Amino acid sequence: MNPISLILLALAMSTDAFAAAIGKGSSLHKPRLTEALRAGLIFGVIEAITPMIGWAIGHAATRWVEDWDHWIAFTLLVGLGLHMIWNGLKADDEEAEKPTQHSFMILAVTAFATSIDALAVGVGLAFVDVNILVAAAAIGLATMTMVTIGMMLGRVLGTVVGKRAEMVGGVVLMLVGATILYEHLSV
Repeated sequence: MNPISLILLALAMSTDAFAAAIGKGSSLHKPRLTEALRAGLIFGVIEAITPMIGWAIGHAATRWVEDWDHWIAFTLLVGLGLHMIWNGLKADDEEAEKPTQHSFMILAVTAFATSIDALAVGVGLAFVDVNILVAAAAIGLATMTMVTIGMMLGRVLGTVVGKRAEMVGGVVLMLVGATILYEHLSV
C-alpha cells in the first residue's frame, strides 16, 4: 500500500470517531483540553488495536483466498464506505441526555463501537502488501488527533458537521478500496 493510500485510510478510519467526538464534546460544558486528550487517547488506542485483530483473522485465511484478495479488500472497503455514508445520511432518532463528564467506560464503549469498521479494514489489509503495525499506528494516531480536535470543536459545531465528516470518510474508504483494486488489476 502506498503512503498516500495509508494516510487516506487512517483519516477515513478516524472520521466516525471524529463524528462521535463532536457529539461527546457538544454534550459537555466547555470541554477542557485534558478531557479531549484523554478521549483522544482512549479512542486512538482502541482504533489501533482493532485493525491488528482483523489483520490476524484475515492473515490466517490468506492462503485460501490469495486469488481473490484484492476483490475482498475492495468489497470490504466499499461496503464500509457505503455504510458510513448511510449513517451520515440517517437522522438521529433521539436527543441524548447531556452528562456533566464522560466516564472511561462510556468513552471506551463509544470508541469500540466506532472501531468495528477498523476491524473489518484490518481483515482487508491482510490481503494486501502492508505493514500492519505501521497501518495500525497511523490509524491510531489519526484517530487520537481527530477525536481530540472533535471534542474541542464539539460544543461550537454540534452534530451536523460530525455527520458530514462520516460521509466524507465513507467516500475516502471507497476510493482507497478502488485504488487497491486498480493496483492489483493493473499488475
